Amino acid sequence: MRGAMGGPRLLLRRLREVMAEPVSAQARLDRIVIHIAANMVAEVCSVYVLRSDGNLELYATEGLNREAVHLTTMTTSEGLVGLIAEKAEPLALADAQAHPAFSYRPETGEEIYQSFLGVPILRGGNTLGVLVVQNRARRTYSEEEVEALQTTAMLLAEMIASGELQSLAQPGQSLSLQKPMALCGSPLSEGVGLGHVVLHEPRIVIKQLVAEDPQAETQRLDQAILAMREQIDQLIARGDRYGAGEHRDVLETVRMFANDRGWLRRLREALDSGLTAEAAVERVQNDARAKLQRQTDPYLRERLHDLDDLANRLLQQLTGQGVSHGGALPANAILVARNMGPAALLDYDRANLRGLVLEDGGPTSHVAIIARALGIPAIGEVPNITDLVETGDPIIVDGGSGEVQLRPPPDVEAAYGEKARLRARRQEQYHKLRDVPAVTRDGVHVGLHMNAGLLIDCHHVAEAGAQSVGLFRTELQFMVASSFPRLSEQYALYRKVIEAVGGRPVTFRTLDIGSDKVLPYMAKMEEENPALGWRAIRIGLDRPGLLRMQLRAMLRAGAGREMRIMFPMVATTAEFSQAKAVCEREVEFLRRHDYELPTDLKLGVMVEVPSLLWQLDEICACADFLSVGSNDLTQYLFAVDRDNKRVAARFDDLSPPSLRALKTIVDAGVRNKTPVTLCGEMGGKPLEAIALAAIGYRGLSMTPSAIGPVKAALLATDLAATRDFLTPLINHPDDRISVRHELHSFVERHGVPL
Repeated sequence: MRGAMGGPRLLLRRLREVMAEPVSAQARLDRIVIHIAANMVAEVCSVYVLRSDGNLELYATEGLNREAVHLTTMTTSEGLVGLIAEKAEPLALADAQAHPAFSYRPETGEEIYQSFLGVPILRGGNTLGVLVVQNRARRTYSEEEVEALQTTAMLLAEMIASGELQSLAQPGQSLSLQKPMALCGSPLSEGVGLGHVVLHEPRIVIKQLVAEDPQAETQRLDQAILAMREQIDQLIARGDRYGAGEHRDVLETVRMFANDRGWLRRLREALDSGLTAEAAVERVQNDARAKLQRQTDPYLRERLHDLDDLANRLLQQLTGQGVSHGGALPANAILVARNMGPAALLDYDRANLRGLVLEDGGPTSHVAIIARALGIPAIGEVPNITDLVETGDPIIVDGGSGEVQLRPPPDVEAAYGEKARLRARRQEQYHKLRDVPAVTRDGVHVGLHMNAGLLIDCHHVAEAGAQSVGLFRTELQFMVASSFPRLSEQYALYRKVIEAVGGRPVTFRTLDIGSDKVLPYMAKMEEENPALGWRAIRIGLDRPGLLRMQLRAMLRAGAGREMRIMFPMVATTAEFSQAKAVCEREVEFLRRHDYELPTDLKLGVMVEVPSLLWQLDEICACADFLSVGSNDLTQYLFAVDRDNKRVAARFDDLSPPSLRALKTIVDAGVRNKTPVTLCGEMGGKPLEAIALAAIGYRGLSMTPSAIGPVKAALLATDLAATRDFLTPLINHPDDRISVRHELHSFVERHGVPL
């Protein structure tokens, strides 16, 4: 065999010429295998392509029987070729027929060939096919020859990925790259979106695989590695201002990999095979991905993200291609990303955005909160999604079930299309109810309000038919900012919010951070149990400067109008009294400095810590209103993390204990003439809203999209009859986990739409 130093470069140059020739896909493939066989002094060179049905098909050969092309197929668990596809690793054998996986195919005429070298054709760590050379004589293939064939396989990977070979597929068959896939993740935001993939961080396009000047490529790679290391060091140094945290840990891991000798050695070996610096990076990353994707150890799979980060940083240095994202989108765009921050999502033009799919990012992530606020169907925790898609791939997102349909077949697309149309028709029906008051069949009015957290939400208040903004989450402004918002920035937002709602009331909640909501510019507190730790009003009272600044901005924004402010995570009446005193001092400060004040200031309490259930009369005596945060209240009552799949199903909002606790709160409000509203997710579900109204709630706050369905359900409900049915179920002790089934059957019998 020819030496591997000069051979591969000559081969790559010849193959590049073949790729540029104006010939058919089959003719191009046939010429490629002839060149590879000649260069590697092999009697046989064959290309097998992985089909969408999981079978490998012989697409071209030099040396075997040409009539076997497109006729010979095998599964990924069959033969040496199948073994390579399954393991995504090269295989070199001096006596192939002695290997236990050898499978004899008489139609190919390969029985006379003894030695065998096969490598996977990889892209993004996924196997697209297998490239094989064979020799009659028994011989041992050198590491350089294996490396050379792997390098050549990169060109074939690009050819397959370009779609050129699809024209050669048998009728009814498609390549693995185009196969439909049904994936599942965690639902983040409800809704159905049909569209085409747009990668949030597009793959860096490598325009040249073959090196013209190997020495220059080595210099380019060395310079890029130095620049990348410097960039990482700067990011870590910049992060030191905010102390330790997850971002620091991630960068430290990436820095460790950037100095790993084994990784650097593999890069230089890839360069020696004749590749450009960027092609060498992609080659090494492809191999790493193929190995790590097949690992079951979560730690090792997590390292895949770190290696991806490293490779992308190095490719950016080499190509000058940045990760610019945001702005305009094509029609019906579904964003796909490994992860993204809330500010990045807000950078995109909302008009054409139909959905979001994330590889990371759970239901409590910041970007999930923003997606829900924008009403974008979203799914998180979809493994390897960024490697399974190509820009422009058809994709369907079902944010309710957490299902992703990638390259869906026509029947699946039709079914989801009908689901989306049905949803649109329902929305049209709800829109007609926009100006109809939510009054039950027996004449009870229930106020429906809207939860918001962004200025963009507030423009929907009239469109949704909400009476007011029952909860404005002020922390979202802090989460999407790169540094702590100044007093003037906070004031400007609150003023715009008040103006945007056109005279309707707005209830502002003070900063609710901590636990899962960590600001990017604040040090993350390492706590044993952050959900029960330093968060919300606890931070505000311990850092009164933060609370005073926010309250001052709110009070100034509410000048000449009614102003409603509530404090989250209050556990004792004393805490509310402290917060109230801080607010009163700010009122006095503004008065002394001749600022116009709100005409009517109301201060309220979020009831979400169970300890308040035994202080309700006391808290009602000093608060102007109560707002029940059912999400936290319920998880604290049951000691259950709502986002933990192992235990979340063990409790139900419609369980007797939960409904009894909620009734205790609303009864105390009635007794003390203190208004009570519920603003958790529970209030935005029609069946739960009926139950809440039946136990006495006359104010519910929810996402804008939930107002229509809840209103339609309440309009059809006889509340007195529902209360009479529900009360015995709640009050009579038994082993019933939930009243959901009984209540659902009852309202369905009475024709209530759910």
